[in-house]
Amino acid sequence: MPTEPPPFERLRQRRRQAAERWRNRLAHVDALPQLTLLGLASGILAGSVIIGFRLLVEGSLGHLLPGHGENFEGLPALFRFLLPLAGALGLLALLYAVRAPSRATGVGHVLDRLHNHQGYLSFRNAGVQFIGGALALLSGHSAGREGPAVHLGAASASKLGQWLHLPNNSLRPLVACGVAAAIAASFNTPMAGVIFAMEVVLMEYTIAGFIPVILAAVAGTTLTQLAFGPDIVFMDGQQLTGHLSELPIMAAMGIIIALAAATYIKLHSGCARHTSRWPLWLRIPLAGLVAGLGGLWIPEVMGMGYDTIDGALTGELIGPSLALVLIAKLVITALVLGLGVPGGVIGPSLVMGACLGGAAGYFAAMLPVTVSEPGVYAIVGMSAMMAAVINAPLAAIIAILELTYNPGILFPGMLVVVVASLSTRWLFRCDGLFSTLLEQEGKSNRPKLMQQLLSRTGVRSLMSRRFSLAPREITQREARELLKLKPEWIVLQDKNLLLEPASLAQHLETLEAVPDRASAPDEHEASEHLDLLAIPARRVEMIAISPLANLYEAWQALNQSQVDALYIPAPGGGITGLVTREQLESYYRL
Repeated sequence: MPTEPPPFERLRQRRRQAAERWRNRLAHVDALPQLTLLGLASGILAGSVIIGFRLLVEGSLGHLLPGHGENFEGLPALFRFLLPLAGALGLLALLYAVRAPSRATGVGHVLDRLHNHQGYLSFRNAGVQFIGGALALLSGHSAGREGPAVHLGAASASKLGQWLHLPNNSLRPLVACGVAAAIAASFNTPMAGVIFAMEVVLMEYTIAGFIPVILAAVAGTTLTQLAFGPDIVFMDGQQLTGHLSELPIMAAMGIIIALAAATYIKLHSGCARHTSRWPLWLRIPLAGLVAGLGGLWIPEVMGMGYDTIDGALTGELIGPSLALVLIAKLVITALVLGLGVPGGVIGPSLVMGACLGGAAGYFAAMLPVTVSEPGVYAIVGMSAMMAAVINAPLAAIIAILELTYNPGILFPGMLVVVVASLSTRWLFRCDGLFSTLLEQEGKSNRPKLMQQLLSRTGVRSLMSRRFSLAPREITQREARELLKLKPEWIVLQDKNLLLEPASLAQHLETLEAVPDRASAPDEHEASEHLDLLAIPARRVEMIAISPLANLYEAWQALNQSQVDALYIPAPGGGITGLVTREQLESYYRL
C-alpha cells in the first residue's frame, strides 16, 4: 500500500493546487474578482515605492535648498552651474555600472515592455530609474518626477505578478494598475492616474481593466495622503470671466500651444535620434553642461518647476518673463532628456504650458475685450500642453481638474485641449512624444486589434484537456478502448504529434471490412498491432508553450514554428492541455 504523505507535504500540495486554480482562473478574460485583489496589492506596492522616491527627492531638496524644495533660484550662480554637472557625472557612473539593456528607463520603456514583451519589467532597469531619476531631480536637471514614477509603479506591479507566476495576460492590467497608482501617488490625482493608464499605457478601455486600475489608484492616493497630506498642488480659485467672447482667443492659444508642443517633440526626438550612437561619456556630461548653463542664465528652468507654475498662476511672473522661461524650458528639457537623462516630460510640459498660457493671458488683457485673469490662461495652457505633448487629452483635462479643484476651468480647457491636440497631430504632423520615440527606435507602440484581443486571455483558458496519450504501436483492441474515451485528439508519445481520432476510427472500420478478419475479430484485435504513424490519418505537429503565455504569444509561436498545435507542459512532466490553430481562429472570429 502507498504510504500517506506527511501532514506538511499534504498542506504544501493543497497550496500548490490552490495556486494553480488561481492562475487558471486568471487566464480567463473575465477574472475580475481576482484582478481586483491584485490591483489593490499592486496599488499598495507601487504607492509605497513612489512615496519612498518622493521622500528621497523632496526631503533632500527641502534640506538642501534655501526656503523651499523648489528654490534653485536661491543658490549662488556657481552652484547652479556646477550642480547639474555633478549630477551628470553621478548618472554617468551609474549607467556605466550596468549593462546596456538595463539602462532603458521611462514611459517609453514601459510601453515597449508592455506591448512587445508581455509586461515583463526587470528589477535592474527599475533600480537605474530610481537612482538615476533621483540624481537628475536632486541635481536640478529640467525634468519631472512622473516619468520615473510611471516606470517604478509599472515595474513594482510587474514584479509582483512575476513573483506570483501569474499568466502573462494578467500582467498587462497589473502594469496599468501600477502606473495608475504611481501617477496618483506622485500628483495626488487618482482619476488622472486611471485615465493615463488606460489612454496612454493600455490604449484601451474595458470594464475588466477599469475596476482594478481604479482601486489601485485609490490605494496609491490613500498612501500619498497619509504620507504628505491631502494637499492640492496648484490650488487656484480664478474663474473664466470673458465667457463666450473669450473662446476665440482661447482657440488661437490652442494653435500656439500646438506649435510649441510640436517644436518640443521634434527637438526631443531629433536630439535622441542624432545622439543615440554617441558614447555615454559624451552624452551625459553634455546634458549636465546644458542644464548647468540654463541654470546659470535662467534659474527658473531648474528642477521640476512647480514654483514657476505658481508664479504664472498668481501673476508674479508676467508676459515677457514667462515667454523667456518658456523658450528656455522647452529647449533645455528637450536637449537634457533627449541626451539620455532619466527624467519625466509631463512635469516640464505643465511648466511650459503654464508659461505659454500665462503669457497669452498677459497679452490678451491688452485687447479691447473682456478676458479672464492670466492665471486662467496658465491653467488651461498646462492642460493643453500636456495633452499635445503626450497625446493624452482626457488624462490632461482630468489632471488639471484634480490639481486645481476648479471645475469652471473644464469648459475652456476642453476647447483648448482639442484644438491643441488636433493641431499638433494634423496641422504640424506630430504624433505623441512616446510614440514618436518608440517608432524611431523601430519598436511597435500601437498594439493591433488582434494583439489586444488575444493578449487579454491566457492559454490555460482555451486549452483542451480532452486528449489521450498513446504509443506509436497499439493493438486494435487498445485502439477501440482509446476511442471509447471520446478524446478530441490522440497524442503520440515522444513524437510531438497529434492524431485525429476520426481517422483512427475510419481505419478500424476499413480493417473490419476485410473478409479474413471478419471470422475471428477478437483474435485479430488482440494480436495485430497498428502503427499510428503509418495508417492514413490527419496528423498535426505540435510544440510546447509556457503555461503563463497568453493567446497572442500562442498565435506568434504557431506562425513562427509553422505548426498547427501547442501543448502546455504539466509541472511534474507530461501534458496539461492542447491549443490548436483552429481554436485560436475561432476565438478571434468570435
